[in-house]
Amino acid sequence: MDPQTQTQLEALNAKIDALTEQMAVLTDYVLEQRQRQQEWDELKEDLTPILMEMSDVAVEELEEIEPYVQLEDILAFLKRLAANLHNFETMLDQLESVNDLVQDMTPVANDAFIVAMEQMQEMEQRGYFAVLPELKRIADNVMDAFGPEDVRALGDNVVTILTTVRSMTQPEIMALVQKLTDSTQEAVRTPDDELDISTLGLIRQMRDPQMRLGLARTMTLLRAMGDIAPPGANSAA
Repeated sequence: MDPQTQTQLEALNAKIDALTEQMAVLTDYVLEQRQRQQEWDELKEDLTPILMEMSDVAVEELEEIEPYVQLEDILAFLKRLAANLHNFETMLDQLESVNDLVQDMTPVANDAFIVAMEQMQEMEQRGYFAVLPELKRIADNVMDAFGPEDVRALGDNVVTILTTVRSMTQPEIMALVQKLTDSTQEAVRTPDDELDISTLGLIRQMRDPQMRLGLARTMTLLRAMGDIAPPGANSAA
């Protein structure tokens, strides 16, 4: 066989091989399409009864709501629903954010709840809750004893009252009050027969420097009390 014929045969064989490969590809494609079509047909056969049943149920439901809702209303609602899909998506994103926040805050809230329960238990053990009814009773008594005018007057003079209380709570004043309280209790507890109330005894006590100093301070206090004008004196004048 001459070289030219050999070359032509090789080219023909190459074309036959290429054609065979293309035929194999087409055959695989046709088989694949046939298999897909068969699967689709089987799916359609399986879904057809279900779709028919759903259609019957939908018709029955629509017949029940027909007196209240028209088909045009349903279509309008569906259109509005479709037009607001973006808003629904945004709302779902917000709900997911809230859910994430709740999940993040849950451990903190649990810890805060545990701390609050421990504090309430400690308050209960120390008797705070047992005192609350008595505090309410005191508040009720205050409300019964004082009217709106008294509360208004208290509000007008609250600065003066707080200033007086601040002055009365100074260390030297509190020490004086404590000492006067102790002395008063001691004097009250002393039997009358142990007190020297004779004129000579009183004169003898006046010789005590502390007694004279106390009497001088008492006279100074009485003088200051005399300078205080009685209520309504200025308005009467």
